[in-house]
Amino acid sequence: MRLHHPDSTTVHLAYCTNVHPAETLDGITAQLTDHAEPVRRHLGTDLVGLGLWLPADTAHHLAAHPADTDTLRRALTARGLETVTLNGFPYRGFHTPVVKRGVYFPDWSEPARLTYTLNLARILARLLPDDAARGSVSTLPLAWRTSWTGVQRSAAARHLDDLATGLKQIEAETGRTIRVGLEPEPGCVAETTDQAIRALADTDHDRIGLCLDACHLAVQHEDPYDAVAALTAHNIPIVKLQASSALVTDTPDDPATRQALRPFAEPRFLHQVREQRPDGTLHGSDDLAPALAGALPARAPWRIHYHVPLHDQPAPPLHNTSDILRETLRATLGGPHPLTDHIEVETYTWDVLPPSLRPTQATGISTGIAAELAWTRDELTRLGLTPPAGDTP
Repeated sequence: MRLHHPDSTTVHLAYCTNVHPAETLDGITAQLTDHAEPVRRHLGTDLVGLGLWLPADTAHHLAAHPADTDTLRRALTARGLETVTLNGFPYRGFHTPVVKRGVYFPDWSEPARLTYTLNLARILARLLPDDAARGSVSTLPLAWRTSWTGVQRSAAARHLDDLATGLKQIEAETGRTIRVGLEPEPGCVAETTDQAIRALADTDHDRIGLCLDACHLAVQHEDPYDAVAALTAHNIPIVKLQASSALVTDTPDDPATRQALRPFAEPRFLHQVREQRPDGTLHGSDDLAPALAGALPARAPWRIHYHVPLHDQPAPPLHNTSDILRETLRATLGGPHPLTDHIEVETYTWDVLPPSLRPTQATGISTGIAAELAWTRDELTRLGLTPPAGDTP
């Protein structure tokens, strides 16, 4: 979906396909018919953007076989779909029964992460619509924080330099600009905007910047305006904004609240929890289950890294951070010029939501994703962006 900022910039709105489990090219192509096309029909729009997730093996194949990438692009176009952004954070196996910390490997100290990211950039250069200004790829913020040594830090810096060189070469060969954004996440080497700024200090800011995830920002208790101002001051581009919302409880010590939270402590994904002390410092737990077992004091509200649907508040005593997402949209797109032109709705947890919230019908996830896109579109129109013709909020 494309919207137009008052300054005439085209802003691309997509949803991320890491919500779907397929990891083969045939399975990914089938997603277009089974899920993405129904999303577009639910929205009643002529064009929907996809933030494709291509696991490493599929990315390797497509990068080596450009004709298959061209076939994928034709499949997108035939269904009223387009891709300007790829999610390069998960490497593979994102829907195995237990993912947890596995999603952070290989990290940026390993050559495999560089190879994968450059493969994605080459693929995206062929998938980009002819009139798209540029493409974006999001990636992990260096690594999970534990066992991050000076040797690994030096290796990651070299790989980011090689990434910039590779992106420059792709641009010279194809005429298409692809930028990569490190995505700060709780528990990682760069879990905050300031940490990401330091990690990116010596990189090529024309090609490497930041992917701003609103859920992660909220969990870390960061102010969206302060984060955006710091990025602007250091000339670090926001190559992509991930529209996402965290799970929140204001009363984590309450027995009814803890009972409501237990179904969210599921085994596949990591759900980091942060509790802010009165002095502003954070208590942290690397997952929800340890937090519920006593890893946190539970004397102040909890913000939980659990991407919940944007358009629908959880039942009390829980709620989400949609208010912070609204402020993040305003901070990045509410000014005279947009600070990003790629927005990706990334609620990948639909099939692990508690049973009472999980879609039961085959069309349920497509309907939910369409509602999230509509919610985001409507928030953007309130900021003065213009939706596609005939797509009235």
